[in-house]
Amino acid sequence: MPFENQLIAYVVLALLVALVVSFLTTPVVKTFAYKVGAIDVPKDARRMHKVPIPRLGGLAIFIGFMVSILLFVNIRGNQQMQSILLGAVIIVVLGVVDDIMALPALLKFVVQIVAALIPALHGVTILAFSNPNIFSDRLYWVLGSLSVPFTVIWIVAITNSVNLIDGLDGLADGVSAISATTMLVIALLYSEAQVAIVMAALVGACVGFMPYNLNPAKMFMGDTGATFLGYILATMSIQGLFKYYAVVSFVVPFLILGLPIFDTAFAFIRRIAHGQSPMHADRGHIHHRLIDMGLNQKQAVATLYVISAILGLSAVVLTTGGEQKAMLFFVTLCIVAAVAARVVFPKEVKEELREELEELKDHGHHQEEKKDEEP
Repeated sequence: MPFENQLIAYVVLALLVALVVSFLTTPVVKTFAYKVGAIDVPKDARRMHKVPIPRLGGLAIFIGFMVSILLFVNIRGNQQMQSILLGAVIIVVLGVVDDIMALPALLKFVVQIVAALIPALHGVTILAFSNPNIFSDRLYWVLGSLSVPFTVIWIVAITNSVNLIDGLDGLADGVSAISATTMLVIALLYSEAQVAIVMAALVGACVGFMPYNLNPAKMFMGDTGATFLGYILATMSIQGLFKYYAVVSFVVPFLILGLPIFDTAFAFIRRIAHGQSPMHADRGHIHHRLIDMGLNQKQAVATLYVISAILGLSAVVLTTGGEQKAMLFFVTLCIVAAVAARVVFPKEVKEELREELEELKDHGHHQEEKKDEEP
């Protein structure tokens, strides 16, 4: 009991320190962004904002996170944690440079692999998966020599997945905070002190930046923030999920990070099916589709928050209550969310769709009048 109380106290303090530092640092970083020209100018249909907005907000998230980690996590002699933080520094430096001057995709990909290799070669590795085939006698897939390659693929994939969903105000920041909160809860349930404190620091850093990032955003986190959040979530999921809860190690990380994973996988499949490069930017992400359905930015972000929270809660139930309870819980929450969406959004969506139809009709009438006037 004393250990649990002490752990909770450290978790709360780590969260609060990261929150305050992130919140207070953001205006300073914003000024710096203007000075170095790290400004996101809307130049295509994929961007939802209409005016130039400074990037680099992820630098404030990183600073808040690091201050909290240095205060509350003992990293001396802890090679695994040191390797994770070193990789994070590389990712952040890469992101800062990319936010100031756009870097080639191949260069960024190579640097991300290097950053992922650092923890992978220092013990932060996925050693085994639980077998998703419930009819098999083998409970686990032991990766052996493939553990390092699989780990690098996982880290790089999640790093870029979070970056890809960063398309609406507050979306990547909020989804990352929800995912980190889920990992925090699981770590507390199993008394994993280091994972809990690190996740608390990440939650606090995300929440501290949130007031500046919610719609209408005053600042974007940029690639600096999105890739950093993805990297920390990926590496800490290995420390806190793949290793300690082997029975459900295949499912839990994919549930917690389900939204960015699904969006990225769907984007790659869609682009390849259209004969495009998987890295080709388009306007087909989940958040774009919600906007095209008639939701505004706040409604689309809230919808994706709910989906992420449902997946996170299902992961918590799965680690504590078993597969059947988790499945029942997931289905129940999905039904509740669907009913709530029907109650909350229909009037506003219908009104917006009606206005669009009227505009189209008026445009059609105008075109017919012009044809009639032509000799």
